[in-house]
Amino acid sequence: MPDPQVVIHVNGSPISVPAGSMLSTALLMASAPCRISSTGEPRTALCGMGICLECRAIVNGVPHTRTCQTVCQEGMRVETQP
Repeated sequence: MPDPQVVIHVNGSPISVPAGSMLSTALLMASAPCRISSTGEPRTALCGMGICLECRAIVNGVPHTRTCQTVCQEGMRVETQP
């Protein structure tokens, strides 16, 4: 029996991830940064606990969502945060 999958959209591109995956993992699978620093560097989850805030992204229109604390949901739309 195959693992259940959900489809999310990362910067407009659909990707399929295992159900129950953390959003920060999905962004790594998509090779997409969570946010872009003020100096223009791509950033991604660092601590994996929501403390460092490097994993912030725009999720379903909500900025500053901690992707390392957010479980992927079917149809979720994620954008790299400027």
